[in-house]
Amino acid sequence: MTVLISLFATQAHAGSVETLLMPGKVSKAHIKQEESCGNCHDRTNKVTQTSLCLDCHKDVAEDVRQHSNFHGRMPNAGSGECRACHSEHKGRDADITQLDQAQFDHALTQLPLEGAHASLDCSACHKRGEPWRKATPSCVSCHKPDDAHRGQFTQSCGECHSSLSWTGGKFDHDKTEFKLTGAHLPVTCDACHVGGRYKTTPKSCIGCHATDDEHRGSRGSDCAKCHTSKEWKTAKYDHLKETGYALLGVHADIDCLACHRSGNYKDKIPKDCDGCHRADDSHARRFGPKCEDCHDNDKWHPVLYDHLKRHKFALEGAHAKLDCHTCHITNAAAKLPEDCEGCHRSENPHSEKVTGKCADCHGQNSWRADMKFDHDLSQFPLLGLHRVVSCVQCHTTQAFGDAPVTCNGCHAHDDVHNGGLGEKCDTCHSPNGWKLWQFDHARDAHFPLLGAHSKLICSDCHRQPPGTQKMSQECDSCHHQDDRHLGQYGVQCGRCHSTYSWKGARTQ
Repeated sequence: MTVLISLFATQAHAGSVETLLMPGKVSKAHIKQEESCGNCHDRTNKVTQTSLCLDCHKDVAEDVRQHSNFHGRMPNAGSGECRACHSEHKGRDADITQLDQAQFDHALTQLPLEGAHASLDCSACHKRGEPWRKATPSCVSCHKPDDAHRGQFTQSCGECHSSLSWTGGKFDHDKTEFKLTGAHLPVTCDACHVGGRYKTTPKSCIGCHATDDEHRGSRGSDCAKCHTSKEWKTAKYDHLKETGYALLGVHADIDCLACHRSGNYKDKIPKDCDGCHRADDSHARRFGPKCEDCHDNDKWHPVLYDHLKRHKFALEGAHAKLDCHTCHITNAAAKLPEDCEGCHRSENPHSEKVTGKCADCHGQNSWRADMKFDHDLSQFPLLGLHRVVSCVQCHTTQAFGDAPVTCNGCHAHDDVHNGGLGEKCDTCHSPNGWKLWQFDHARDAHFPLLGAHSKLICSDCHRQPPGTQKMSQECDSCHHQDDRHLGQYGVQCGRCHSTYSWKGARTQ
């Protein structure tokens, strides 16, 4: 006892008896509790030690009670003992937390590490020297400098953004007072929310599209009456209902400013064709202001004018393709002739020598090619090659009745007989071709061309101009100079010789 008293007296400055009996120094965090073991230990019941820990660590106690954060989410939260993980009396510099960062399951916290968070280092969120639990799980606690909305949105960042990427938000605009439809869907946020301002963004069409208003405010501010969000230029304005003028044909496709040129739609504009198209009137108003009598709304050039009904003159053939002004060279009220001669007198090559109507010979499709004159009814029917020649090759003058009706009348310069055989060329020649002649020498000249005679040409015998000398049928008349007998046997050469060969005479 004396020794013990002496020992306690010597070390009284070091603390109480309990301090001397500690198994080791506590960590720096618990120095103030070190003077009394009862601060952390209950001598009568070891189980209450955990409750003593929670009495001091109230934030951890609240986590356990609420089953939140790391301590409240642990498998044995509320029933386990703190000392199972946190042991003391290992010295001032001992790590009583014993947290293995590499093995720590962050899913037990309020912020599971997903997406881009999974690859971050702990120090990216947990600042050095601060308790780990101080790092709050809200996005804005870390990403406030990255907030492009500058705090204008009060809802959680996770409603629009994901942990995979900060960009590419998925904001549901339909939950706002302005649903995005049509052409609004693909536009970027900044197109409407200029400078990242969201609270002052207008919700009316005119609020954003005032600069695009071609009507300059003359149609009011309710753009939706005519336009849709699908396309700004496609209007659904009921022109007939609003103005009493229906837009038909090409009028339905033209731009509004094509008629409303001032841009002020309250200005009164004409509703008749002439009021707008006077400058386009190629008739120079000769046909009056009722353009709809001939023209329709689909195309300006095609006409609906019934020429037969109005003028008793049907436009057929080449007439149907003519421009109105080809015939109507003066005012439309001026009466025009209804016969061919009245318009085509200057084109008549026959002058006044051919009587009858033009339509007797000419058609309306072509003045020259569409001929229908029946030449077979004249004094000279057209046969063979005569049917394909043009009229002017025979009718060289305007007087068609002066054309010759004999072959020689046209072909005298082609007559190789120089008129010696008369004018009845058709006796030998065919109208199918001048060289296609068929003279029958036995029938017409009473001298059959037999043997070697059949191979001769006409000029071999007919050496004088045709008609100047009558040819004899005696052999001697042609072969006198070939007679080796010098006329001793007379002129009857056929008694010994044949027409096939002069040689090889018969001697018996």
